[in-house]
Amino acid sequence: MSKVHVNRPAVVRYAERIKKWRTVKGNWQAAWFLKAVTCIDLTTLSGDDTPANVYRLCFKAKHPIREDLLKALDMHDKGITVGAVCVYPARVTDAVNALKAAGCNIPVASVAAGFPSGQTPLETKLAEIKLAVEYGAREIDIVISRSLVLTGQWEGLYEEIRQCREACGEAHMKTILATGELGSLTNVYKASMIAMMAGSDFIKTSTGKEVENATFPVGVVMMRAIREFYWKTGNKVGFKPAGSIRTAKEAITWLMLVKEELGVEWLTPELFRLGASSLLEDIEKQIFYHVTGSYALQHDLAMA
Repeated sequence: MSKVHVNRPAVVRYAERIKKWRTVKGNWQAAWFLKAVTCIDLTTLSGDDTPANVYRLCFKAKHPIREDLLKALDMHDKGITVGAVCVYPARVTDAVNALKAAGCNIPVASVAAGFPSGQTPLETKLAEIKLAVEYGAREIDIVISRSLVLTGQWEGLYEEIRQCREACGEAHMKTILATGELGSLTNVYKASMIAMMAGSDFIKTSTGKEVENATFPVGVVMMRAIREFYWKTGNKVGFKPAGSIRTAKEAITWLMLVKEELGVEWLTPELFRLGASSLLEDIEKQIFYHVTGSYALQHDLAMA
């Protein structure tokens, strides 16, 4: 790991080209929109979360796009739902009960391990993870201690993530790197590799609470790490960009980048997620326009 170096200027130049990629149009665009919907972790991580807004979020998770719009696209019988519902540990039970009442099998994801700062003792992080799993979370989004990366304590980082993986048990673990606080793209690459070596099922860019969240340079570096890890071990690790992804066009660009860097097999909810709270609203607006030819009014679409 000490010999790793990332050519930042080259990565940034490539990322600038990504922003200029031409997107798909017409029915192809609508299809990509629906693919993006199935990969969304529909999220609410606010201090004023209540059982009521978690229930509303879960209903939207099961019915992310209006039924008549799906019928117009002949996709009403395809079981289109989001990839998961993501909440704080204290709201996991509410989400599990809401989804059970709705009769769907969408997994509940819970942030844990001192989210978003990671500045809590390891014992506390492990206890929080175990509680979230006990409450019914099937996916756990942990956050690493950035100080271990910034001070080069790679073995310490590995051990922390390994213990978190053990605490998750049967639940899938997504490791949040908080890339905007790691100092360099080289550190992003190293942290990505360490997280995968320690057993992470996914690596995730950000908590969504940092000043800088998911960016294309960071995405490229993390995907190259995933690809190299797959070549060396045969294990496929998922990727999740999160934070600051708000428009349907941005979502498609991320999907195209995953297809370009990792291949079509990664374009499934099992290996790719989009962490977002407001993205679904824009995607539904774009599908509404595609179907009707007019822009949706505020009352036309249910709140996400």
